[in-house]
Amino acid sequence: FVREARAAARLSHPNVVNVFDQGDDVGTLFLAMEYIPGHTLRDLIRKEAPMRAAKALALLDPILSALSAAHAAGLIHRDVKPENVLLADDGRVKVADFGLARAISAETQHTATGGVLIGTVSYLSPELVVDGRADARSDVYAAGVMLYEMLTGRKPHEGESPIQVAYKHVHEDVPSPSDEMPGLPPYVDALVARATARDRELRPADARVLLHQVRRVKGALDHGVLDDPELTSDLSPTVPVRRDTDDVDIDYVTEDVPTILSTAQASRVADHRSSASGGSNGSRHQHDTSVIGPGPVSSSVRSGTPPRQPTPLPTRPAAAAISRQRPSRKGPILLLVVLLLAVGAGVGGWWYGSGRYTTTPGVISMSAADARETLGSVGLTYDEGEPAYSETVDAGTVISSDPSGGERILDSGTVTVTVSLGPERYEVPTLRGMQEAGARKAIKAESLTVADTARRFDERVPEGVVMSSDPPSGKQLKSGAPVDLVVSKGPSPIDVPDLTGRPAGRAEQRLTALGFDVSATEENSDTVPEGVVIAQSPSGGTLFRGDPVTLSVSQGPVLVEVPNLTAVGIEQATDQLSELGFKVHTAESATYLGLGFVSSADPDFGSLAPRGSTITLYLV
Repeated sequence: FVREARAAARLSHPNVVNVFDQGDDVGTLFLAMEYIPGHTLRDLIRKEAPMRAAKALALLDPILSALSAAHAAGLIHRDVKPENVLLADDGRVKVADFGLARAISAETQHTATGGVLIGTVSYLSPELVVDGRADARSDVYAAGVMLYEMLTGRKPHEGESPIQVAYKHVHEDVPSPSDEMPGLPPYVDALVARATARDRELRPADARVLLHQVRRVKGALDHGVLDDPELTSDLSPTVPVRRDTDDVDIDYVTEDVPTILSTAQASRVADHRSSASGGSNGSRHQHDTSVIGPGPVSSSVRSGTPPRQPTPLPTRPAAAAISRQRPSRKGPILLLVVLLLAVGAGVGGWWYGSGRYTTTPGVISMSAADARETLGSVGLTYDEGEPAYSETVDAGTVISSDPSGGERILDSGTVTVTVSLGPERYEVPTLRGMQEAGARKAIKAESLTVADTARRFDERVPEGVVMSSDPPSGKQLKSGAPVDLVVSKGPSPIDVPDLTGRPAGRAEQRLTALGFDVSATEENSDTVPEGVVIAQSPSGGTLFRGDPVTLSVSQGPVLVEVPNLTAVGIEQATDQLSELGFKVHTAESATYLGLGFVSSADPDFGSLAPRGSTITLYLV
């Protein structure tokens, strides 16, 4: 209690009820915790469920944030349920009782008199029911059950007694929420199915992974997506969970949860076992304990053969026996025959009942070679079944055998062993340089998941191409572990400045420094001075490095030669200059005689003048 209380106190998160202190008051252990005025998620479910999917996911988000922090710190809640989720009056969501369920389990799990299950049966994961062992995926299962309850207003598994509910957790899948609430998107059903998969290996590895999946689903809901086959496929368990319970031994549950059975319930389970066996002598129930009624039991009963009747002794007339006056030799012979028959029957019964059986030696934790040698030394055949991954057993070491060590097996029988492949690990593939879609497929093909995708500008990596991954390629990860991607957004866009009216040289220098490909054209302008930018294309917006920008630079106005109009009449001279684009002004020369002919001009004949400028003609 003290160890777990201290661990819980070290867990600081906005969505976790803080533990301030712990102590012992005259033998009474206590915790000083944060006070949260408000109500519980259970109260809200009673009042508002069934809830809209968006609201249920919004409530689940901070719960998973708290569990993510706990899982990262090595803590498992073990009692995730609506009663332990506090909804503060100010809108905060807080998860309570961190560390307490684990502390109790550490003291009581697997006692000498049987297992004790800690937690609320409606939210217990199958592995807690079966072997009492929990990890982060047990909390994920409970969170998935809570999501189902928020969506539908009811628990997925219900029964008249705790054992019935526990049995359903092990043998039945959590139903799809859309069975109760038609209209829910398929990817919401897939999210619930993934979180509540009976096989823990099919669930998200921890609350952080589930939180990422919840946010993906919430994003789809926020965008009004009614169906997303890719998202549904990503969330669906990768291996179908077995629904057929006909092949499952009922002992699988009842032997592992004895402490949640009352005496009367235990009797009913025993009756159920008996009826399930159907009187068959098959191998699955051959080790069940049977109750034998009073009366003698011969070896023939054990062997399944009808009882042998004793051979009757032959009878002889008494008178004939006396008249011979000699002992009969047939009597001892017949007695010997009867004894031999009885011994033979006994030996045969023993042989067919148990004599032809031997005990399977224990080979778990042996190497495959040692197991083969051990089985061969007692006349048994070694058969290697499908190997299996194990987080705790080294590769090449035997995990289990069928029959198990200590069980009966026919002489010269075959023992099938399962050899460990070691921890199940998948290598992060080389993703750099791949298109994003291809990288996602490669990650999924390795039984890993894409967690976050960051996007960054890069001048060299094209848009949509993976720049890096975290963890990097070559890293060995557990199945379902998240991989983060960094994907290029391509070159960063650059704002284009408008340099119209600026000197051409300075404008070209600035645009080149920004990375643009600058070109210039020249044209005359009557209004823009020579060497100044008349126009720019484009003159604004954004471009990428290397994109072209064109400048139009002024050459000033067009220059036209003033023609020689000496001795030309004023009217003809005016017409010629107007045709050339000049304006005409007349004035009398110093030698004006009133003749009306041109004697000189300003600018002078033969000089260049801007088109549109004024030419002054002097008359004589």
